[in-house]
Amino acid sequence: MENYTLSINGKSQDVTAPEDMPLLWVIRDLLDMKGTKFGCGQALCGACTVHLDGEAVRSCSLPISQVGSGKITTIEGLSADGDHPLQKAWVQHVVPQCGYCQSGQIMNAAALLAKNPSPSESDIETAMEGNLCRCGTYNRIKDAILTASKS
Repeated sequence: MENYTLSINGKSQDVTAPEDMPLLWVIRDLLDMKGTKFGCGQALCGACTVHLDGEAVRSCSLPISQVGSGKITTIEGLSADGDHPLQKAWVQHVVPQCGYCQSGQIMNAAALLAKNPSPSESDIETAMEGNLCRCGTYNRIKDAILTASKS
């Protein structure tokens, strides 16, 4: 077990964990932040997507020992009161059905818009192709990202 000081959603958090513990389980189990979801455990579905220094990363496959001094943002830290343009667009376009993948979808989309504030439909499709939605709301996801990009 090692001691780590993590910067999560703008706050410093001290945790003790095995060096190979995935960041996902640190976030969910040690810090009790349940917005980030477990999907596949192999970085294939995107449900566990968070930001590390502004980059979308799969937290299920990132050991805590590799986070270093990076700044982590989870869905809880995207907006204090749920008014991020993507969150508003998600509601406007009625994106979620089961909702399980949504935090990962939104976090991946937020990283895209931070790099490319005016993406084309093709840009969105390329950036989002690693985030799976078992309900198949891909067109609504794309529409919501386009709407948010105009906010």
